[in-house]
Amino acid sequence: MNKWVKRLLPLAIVLGALLVLVFLVRSRPVVESKPPVVPPPLVRVTTAVLDTVQLTVRSQGAVMPRTESALSAETDGQVVYVSPSFVPGGFFEKDELLVRLDPRDAELAVTRAAADTARFATALQIEQEEARLAQEEWRQLGSGAPMPLVLREPQLAQSRANLEAAVAALQQAKLNLERTEIRAPYAGRMRKKNVDVGQFLRRGEPLATIYAINYAEIRLPIPDEELAYFDTPMQFRGETVRAEGPPVVISAEFAGRRHRWDGRVVRMEGEIDPLSRMVYAVARVQNPYGRGTNPDRPPLGIGMFVEAEILGRSYTGVAVLPRTAMHGENRIAVIDEENRLRFRNVDVLRIESDRVFILSGVETGESVCLSTLQTQVEGMEVRILESSSPGTVVQEEEGTGK
Repeated sequence: MNKWVKRLLPLAIVLGALLVLVFLVRSRPVVESKPPVVPPPLVRVTTAVLDTVQLTVRSQGAVMPRTESALSAETDGQVVYVSPSFVPGGFFEKDELLVRLDPRDAELAVTRAAADTARFATALQIEQEEARLAQEEWRQLGSGAPMPLVLREPQLAQSRANLEAAVAALQQAKLNLERTEIRAPYAGRMRKKNVDVGQFLRRGEPLATIYAINYAEIRLPIPDEELAYFDTPMQFRGETVRAEGPPVVISAEFAGRRHRWDGRVVRMEGEIDPLSRMVYAVARVQNPYGRGTNPDRPPLGIGMFVEAEILGRSYTGVAVLPRTAMHGENRIAVIDEENRLRFRNVDVLRIESDRVFILSGVETGESVCLSTLQTQVEGMEVRILESSSPGTVVQEEEGTGK
């Protein structure tokens, strides 16, 4: 009995398994195949608004003086006095005494020249009287035309020449005496000091470097294409620049704070940099060292590195869109009422790093697509991100629209 059980048990197990398999196959549900549904890509949009905008041109530069001079000694002498303003950074006014040299030698020269002038003036008077007497004697005793020597004409001419030379020497001596006092040629500021009390100077030796303080200038490099956005004060041969250039706002960091100065572009330099292809505009700031309306603002120091924003032309009917709205060089994508993509060519006024100015080709209220899609087909359906609004920036995976 056990022998038959051992033989039939495996066969029964296999048969049972086959019956279960047949049952499972026959009772399986019927699977219906459906094509995959691909939703339209999700895009972010902004609403176009036409407005009047004023373009600006940004640049950078260093402050420099408009007028800078090197003071030099015009006569020899020892420095006996320097002004309290005769220090680097010191302010002074026009005709203010800055340096005085020892005047004693010049005063003695004036005295000698004055004595020589008086002596030659007396000699001229004597010679004039002798010439008058000679003419009188010739009229009484002589006959015919007298010789110039008889009438003492050469002697009289020599006396006049001696007096003129003495007068010139006196004027030169007085001029040398005036030159012992070195005065400021204009209201300015000291940049560099080279001498001090007790130092002996030779004629032509530099005393200091000074610069005028009525205004300061900044050279601003500007790309050639940026010149179209503001009115440049051009100058032509035989003409002077009469019209004022555009306003410019100067700003700089100083002592941990940002300060502003108002200026104006006054001229364009006549060269284009051969390496950078930049054109240089010169901005001028009036009274850069006065307190003005802001007592906490520091002086606009020479050499200070500043940023400049030139106020350019104004344009009406301009749409300002994010830079991502461009789909090509001059094409944008607009979403119509049926949420379909419509491409349109536009007239681009200016493109910046983060925004673009559209002069024509888009109307107020239109929805402009800001997303980058892998596939861009005219008329394709899209879904608009609900949080999209004018100027909204939404992070998304590039090329997917998600």
